[in-house]
Amino acid sequence: MALLSPRLQQSPLYGSCRCDCNSYVSGRVARARRQSKRWCSAIAVDSSPALSSVSGIRWGSSKLQGLRTEMEDDVVIRSEGFGGFTFAAVFDGHAGFSSVEFIRDDLYKECVTALKGGLVLADRNLNAIRDTLCEAFQSVDAKLLSRLSETGTEDDSGSTATVIFVRSDVMFISHIGDSCVAISRSGKAEVLTNPHRPYGSNRMSLEEIKRIRAAGGWIVDGRICGDISVSRAFGDIRFKTKKNEMLEKGVLEGRWNQKFISRVQFKGDLVTAVPDIYEMDLGPDVEFILLASDGLWDYMKSYEAVTFVRNQLRQHGDVQMACEELARVALDQKSEDNISIVIADLGRTDWKKLPVQGPNYLFEVSQAFATVAFVSLGIWISSLLSL
Repeated sequence: MALLSPRLQQSPLYGSCRCDCNSYVSGRVARARRQSKRWCSAIAVDSSPALSSVSGIRWGSSKLQGLRTEMEDDVVIRSEGFGGFTFAAVFDGHAGFSSVEFIRDDLYKECVTALKGGLVLADRNLNAIRDTLCEAFQSVDAKLLSRLSETGTEDDSGSTATVIFVRSDVMFISHIGDSCVAISRSGKAEVLTNPHRPYGSNRMSLEEIKRIRAAGGWIVDGRICGDISVSRAFGDIRFKTKKNEMLEKGVLEGRWNQKFISRVQFKGDLVTAVPDIYEMDLGPDVEFILLASDGLWDYMKSYEAVTFVRNQLRQHGDVQMACEELARVALDQKSEDNISIVIADLGRTDWKKLPVQGPNYLFEVSQAFATVAFVSLGIWISSLLSL
């Protein structure tokens, strides 16, 4: 996998589920309400079996509304317009659906134009692909911000977006937010993207925190200005073109005072739509690609999700069914978020000949020991600092 730019650290398919989702979903809602005592308007699976195979790649997608009052996720898979590449995207909205509704179509159209019908991708000029996709993402964001500003209402909505351009031999990823792309390489999970969140001690989080502070922002409990937990997204106008209005509103709401905002000096956008761009060669050992919103990844580890999908395909070979079942198992893991999933089976594996893949107990035990060691080290360092 090649990271294109170190500097960048700064027709939709809809359908009805083919299985009997209603009885399953009703039972889940009832149990969830009894356990959490919270009300949910609806939980439903929306699957897209229409695009079954393109150039030997079999596609499946599923959307499931968790214990949220509104479904703010969306999925787009389009095979036309990219000269042998397939465009697949997961959008995870927040504070409303209007930003997702705008970018799900506009981003696809912008990419078709900017990538010259796939010619830029086919040339595999990394710098050209990087520049083109960055311009496309920021152009769509500028149009969205203009639209949000012109509505005359307070629309604070935004959306993350993770887009993959897939051909049988190569994949390009353009990513903002906290959705994630993983692959199964001979049954082993490999995570290809990093979440853009302003908390944690990993390299990406530290760089995001540094960028936000350099732009004049601050972090409270892992949230920008104590508000939003993702640092790259479309929309979110209050952190881009209406930052001063956001400050004044905070005074009226009692979140801070005039003396505080008099010291704030913004020097850039706190949330950005500049994507991370990756290239991934799809060698013969890559079995399938798994793209999903954080509603999956916050409740399932990558190796758990990959193992589950692999066993599903071994049992029945139906990538759409595997997609739907993965969404359900995430809900069973107590995920309350909306869940959107795309799976691309590259068509190289004879699933019927594979043995059932059990849990990786050695990996789980090693992870447990590593966690204990890390916590113990933290306690030891804290005790030294307190002396």
